[in-house]
Amino acid sequence: MTPWIDVAAEADLFEGAGIAMALEGQDIALFKLEDGSIYAINNLCSHGNAKLCDGFVDGHHVECPFHQALFDLRDGTVSCGPATEPVKSWPVKIEDGRVYLNLNC
Repeated sequence: MTPWIDVAAEADLFEGAGIAMALEGQDIALFKLEDGSIYAINNLCSHGNAKLCDGFVDGHHVECPFHQALFDLRDGTVSCGPATEPVKSWPVKIEDGRVYLNLNC
């Protein structure tokens, strides 16, 4: 059984915006950046009850819509507080115009 799950069409994602999805009990935000890269991180800010899919995307970062903490979309690390804990990130691959996530990591 493959660990990769088909989650979206690449064409359904918009540059600089996040979309939320619930997969296997996980609340995940999927982001497409200006360079075409796609990243998946936990949708819930580690600092407060805010959805990162609603945050402002700047470069490889998303800003929490509540308290402006910055998270690196590439690996979920905190780039600017008040958050101190990273959010989980998941591997993403694109095949034949489809976006796949590996939730086993």
